Amino acid sequence: MSDEAPRMTLSAPVLDAPDPRKLADFYQRLLGWKVVQDESDWVKLRPPNGGTGLSFQTEPIHVTPTWPAVAGEQQIQAHLDFEVEDLDTAGAHAEAMGAVLADWQPDDDVRVYLDPVGHPFCLFLREPEAPLEP
Repeated sequence: MSDEAPRMTLSAPVLDAPDPRKLADFYQRLLGWKVVQDESDWVKLRPPNGGTGLSFQTEPIHVTPTWPAVAGEQQIQAHLDFEVEDLDTAGAHAEAMGAVLADWQPDDDVRVYLDPVGHPFCLFLREPEAPLEP
């Protein structure tokens, strides 16, 4: 048995929603990505230049997660991070597309928004790449 992991490529994180087309439409407008798969219970977006996409699937009993976490409430299990060059410009765009600025914000260089079904996502300032350690 080889110690090397088999090649695996991340196709797309998947967000649950009561209406995957509606949520996909929000992210399509937010990101400018294209629909590459559209079924009644599944929609997938990809960036125009290819790469990892973002998918949405039907979850009829979706419960909006609480941000930040509160004991006994539905907690997030994952969230999306988007690097941006300007928080104000990207934030205004997100709000124009239907995102809501979360009440609690962790830092000055990060903005947490909630998508139309309550999934949190972060916009954060692009930082210079740190050199890799030898």
